[in-house]
Amino acid sequence: MRTRKYLNKNEVERLLANVTRGNNYYRDQCMILMCYIHGFRVSELTNLQLSDIDLVNKTVHVSRLKNGFSVQHPLHDTEIILLKAWLQQRSAYLNADSAWLFLSRHGTRISRQRFYKAVKSYGESAGISVVVTPHMLRHSCGYALAEQGMDTRLIQDYLGHRNIRHTVLYTASNAARFKSIIF
Repeated sequence: MRTRKYLNKNEVERLLANVTRGNNYYRDQCMILMCYIHGFRVSELTNLQLSDIDLVNKTVHVSRLKNGFSVQHPLHDTEIILLKAWLQQRSAYLNADSAWLFLSRHGTRISRQRFYKAVKSYGESAGISVVVTPHMLRHSCGYALAEQGMDTRLIQDYLGHRNIRHTVLYTASNAARFKSIIF
């Protein structure tokens, strides 16, 4: 049997609920939620800069890697609340004047490895039956969009795929797409 490569909505909620309170609480909550909502690859997330976030217009500039399409995504209300809390907490971090959105406790851009470790740890404490990785959150985004009945092309644009073959993965296994067929 193949290993599952995504989390369902309930598992994402359990993952977020198991982020431990502490110095990195808002940062980690923000990173996990944004990874899920925007389908970020880890490097796309850790490369975010303060200038990519526009709280006034409620948008985030998504710079896709792998030659993907870069776009503006809307920020959701929950994200805005977490981002504001994180930015308040971030102001007390070393190098708070840094351009990077997500800082480590040492004041440098948070590393991919640190985020991987955090997500894996939160997944274990949430009792999720698979080893959770940040890339699973990207796949979870794609599957969640497909479950909402989003068009394949919209999902393709949202995730920044150049090739539709990378997007079909999410819609092909979604039985809900056949609901409107009547016999």
